[in-house]
Parts: sequence; structure tokens; C-alpha cells
Amino acid sequence: MKRINFDRKQQRQLRHKRITNTLKACENQRPRLVVSKTDHHIYAQVIDDATGKVIASSSTLTLKLKNDNITNAKVVGQDVAKKALAKDVQLVAFDRGGNLYHGKVKALADAAREAGLKF
Repeated sequence: MKRINFDRKQQRQLRHKRITNTLKACENQRPRLVVSKTDHHIYAQVIDDATGKVIASSSTLTLKLKNDNITNAKVVGQDVAKKALAKDVQLVAFDRGGNLYHGKVKALADAAREAGLKF
């Protein structure tokens, strides 16, 4: 029997597990663009699951951006896309980390698409 009355953290963890398992099971074996958030920062990494290595990463912490808002998420998306394209990675699978696809996560994804990543 399913438990419906999870708190928000448990619901996000279940979504994250389901999404990650789906992406890893795909036969295309593209690197994953993983997005994770905290209350103050947003992080993005391009991970190659075959080797287990991080290809490119960026965050508001490394870019020394003060607030975690939508404009800073766009800057992080452009930066991670620029770093990934420098290492000849154009096709990625987007892993939103269990977060809902709106706000900062959507802004980061749109900025990465505009910078040249395809997913």
C-alpha cells in the first residue's frame, strides 16, 4: 500500500530516485545535467555515468553570486553550458533532481539551451 502523506522532502526524494533511474536506464547514454538546490545556492553538474566523472560544473557559490534568484540561475545555466561545450559535450539528459520544473530550475534549463546544450 502506498503512503500518500509524505512530507515535501520525501516526495522530492522519491521523484529524484524515479527520474534518475529512468535516465540511467535509457540506451542513449548521454551525460546528465544534474540540478540541485539549497535555500541559498543552486548547483549544476554535467556527469558522465559511464565513467562516473564530472565533466563540467557551476554554481552560484563558485561564481560568487549573492542571491539565489532566477537571474542567477540563468547565469549558472549559461556557465555550465559554456564549460560543457568547451569539452565537446552537446547532447545531455536533463535531471532536475526531483525538483519541480518551474522557477529557478526552468530558468537554468532555458539558459543552458540558449547557450547551446541540447536536451
